[in-house]
Amino acid sequence: MVVNFTVDTPAVLLLLPLALLPFAATVLSISSYPSLASIPHDRLSLVMDIGLRIAGALAITMIIFGLAGLHRREQLVERVGKGANIVLLFDRSSSMDNSFANRLPSGGEVSKSAAARRLISDFVARRPHDRIGVAAFSTSPMPVLPLTQHHDTVRAAVAAIDRPGLAKTDVGRGLVLAMTMFNENTADASRAVVLVSDGAAVIDRQVQATLRSIAARMPLNLYWLFLRTKGSRGIFDPPDPRQPDMPQTNPERHLHLFLSTLGVPYRAFEAGSPRAVEQAIAEIDRQEMRPLLYFERMPRRDLSHLCYSAAAVSVALLALAKLAERGLTGRSRATYRPALTLASGGKRG
Repeated sequence: MVVNFTVDTPAVLLLLPLALLPFAATVLSISSYPSLASIPHDRLSLVMDIGLRIAGALAITMIIFGLAGLHRREQLVERVGKGANIVLLFDRSSSMDNSFANRLPSGGEVSKSAAARRLISDFVARRPHDRIGVAAFSTSPMPVLPLTQHHDTVRAAVAAIDRPGLAKTDVGRGLVLAMTMFNENTADASRAVVLVSDGAAVIDRQVQATLRSIAARMPLNLYWLFLRTKGSRGIFDPPDPRQPDMPQTNPERHLHLFLSTLGVPYRAFEAGSPRAVEQAIAEIDRQEMRPLLYFERMPRRDLSHLCYSAAAVSVALLALAKLAERGLTGRSRATYRPALTLASGGKRG
């Protein structure tokens, strides 16, 4: 990973030569006792002297970088994980506001959209490396969120799917929207569309042709989580011999048959309860777990506070050294004052 550092005000860096001042002068006092001149330099004193000079230079350097606004640029970081690029396509027709018993939720019941919201949120939480997008459809398709690695945003988008829905179900154009949300950055990884719906409608031939064209040039996996209402016909049930087997009379069955002919890996799950929905989502979770290469956008990071912290530590070391020098100087003067008096020939009395 290449980390790029830069500053907001490069002109401030012209002050960097000031960092050489501690090597030309010292803040410590020079001893005036001639007796100390004969004491040889020991290694510990030399190391401490060099260390204090480096601390002074570091303090000046860090203050200058802090004033210049040192920061790390925004960058893309390559990541490797296990998962997939997934578009969640939600049916927002008004029937999703009913329970699986085809009535307004009461007591301990939940609506189909609320059950899907909770279980899909858990699904997202279990897949930290996925790039996930969200779309919806009712009377018309609605793009909600493009593919992203920011799962907090994904969970917020999923949390909004149980808002009151509209009347119609344009599943065909919803699928067109979901399948075109993938871009060239997803070409080397698994791509999947998860359709969450409790019904279907007739898809006109032009939309069918568009879906076939997209499927032919874009490899992806397609899943349909069919939230079956109690008493309705299932997508795997044989047609009623008393009725003509037509998309107008059995739209869910014919949507299943159409999706099976798109030429992409397709699997349908029929769920008639929240527990069945949970089992279906767990199976999708197991299916879409492959090696995934993706790029994560790292935002700009300000580093000036770290510069000031390093400068404060260096200044604190210099202050401690100055305080220690003062203590030693005071004790030395108290020790050597009587000796100096005797050396000058003075006597008491």
